[in-house]
Amino acid sequence: MPNSLANKTALVTGGAQRLGRSLCLALAAQGAGIVIHYNSSGNAAAELCEHLQGLGAKAWTVQADLSNPQEAEDLIVRALEAAGPLDLLLNNASIFDPSTLGDVTFDDVTANAAVNAWAPFVLSRHFAAQDREGAVVNLLDSRVHGYDWQHVAYILSKHLLHVLTRMTALEYAPKVRVNAVAPGLILPPPGQDASYLARLAPSLPLQRYGSAEDIADAALFLLRSPFITGQVLYVDGGRHLREQT
Repeated sequence: MPNSLANKTALVTGGAQRLGRSLCLALAAQGAGIVIHYNSSGNAAAELCEHLQGLGAKAWTVQADLSNPQEAEDLIVRALEAAGPLDLLLNNASIFDPSTLGDVTFDDVTANAAVNAWAPFVLSRHFAAQDREGAVVNLLDSRVHGYDWQHVAYILSKHLLHVLTRMTALEYAPKVRVNAVAPGLILPPPGQDASYLARLAPSLPLQRYGSAEDIADAALFLLRSPFITGQVLYVDGGRHLREQT
């Protein structure tokens, strides 16, 4: 790839666990330094930071509650204070609470929008305000091509982030590229195990589920590709091709 990530510095929100942890590991393997954002996963963030440093990577941790608009506004400044200028931003952190059209509330919608859409937007805005070349990757959901009837507030927030990906790609060009990865059947929801994935896998065109490494590979591709912006890369085994309802 034309762009090396060596000696770049990345902020990964929700970086301590699940997809965020895989993103941090993948970036470190490419020679990048990592600012690991976390909310309540302080022990996991500290363990990952120590692990990355043991591998020879630069790593820092920064705590912020992205449901608090002021803490979201301040996160880039705090990351800059810890690590210096940022080259890469991965908006991975999200909440995933169940809600249906029958029971979703205004508070559900605003809570999901705050963490899943507003925080990535303000982080991207402050990231772009550095006035230097950089790249942003937002983590969406393959169901932005359709709906998620069991997580209505969540999927509304991801649709909003989908639109913001395109708008910010235009607004922050040419210095900052903004793209997104839309995962599908990758990790089981909290409280579920691999049997959850195995049960749903036959419904996908590729008839198998993916891995966190598949998402990390897609994010690295977008971060390293200098002539791609405003795109969504679906990493979902073809699920979005059938996502009509």
